[in-house]
Amino acid sequence: MWELCHAVWLLAALKFNGKKRLMIRIEVTLNADPAAISPVVEGIMEMARRLECASGKEFEIETALREALANAIVHGCKNDPTKKVQVRVGCDEQTGMVIVVRDPGSGFDPVAIPDPCSNENVFANHGRGIYLINQLMDEVKFERNGTEIHMRKY
Repeated sequence: MWELCHAVWLLAALKFNGKKRLMIRIEVTLNADPAAISPVVEGIMEMARRLECASGKEFEIETALREALANAIVHGCKNDPTKKVQVRVGCDEQTGMVIVVRDPGSGFDPVAIPDPCSNENVFANHGRGIYLINQLMDEVKFERNGTEIHMRKY
């Protein structure tokens, strides 16, 4: 994993309004190589499980994270392994889990993505990643002209 990415992990127990609050922040920069997806996702999910971030919702989070990383590598980086994808994950007991995936691409208009459930797209061999992410996560928004996706699970 470490030859494919660089990771920074921060774990803190903070006092907020007199109560102890557990918080995690993970920052990972990975080469735009599909082989880097699984090690990064597995590392993030292992930390999330240990700290009980969005407990019981791991499947949804893992699937959305895999889709977002695949989209960043394939579409944002055009499968160029010299380019980098950035991932930031934050988790605490009050705000749930927030994941931001950023790529260096030119972006896209999420509204222009064809509906994968429409008759003409049902049998297409691509085009379901954004749809799945929207179905699995509680909040999804795109920033920086579509080069950055923000996902939240409570």
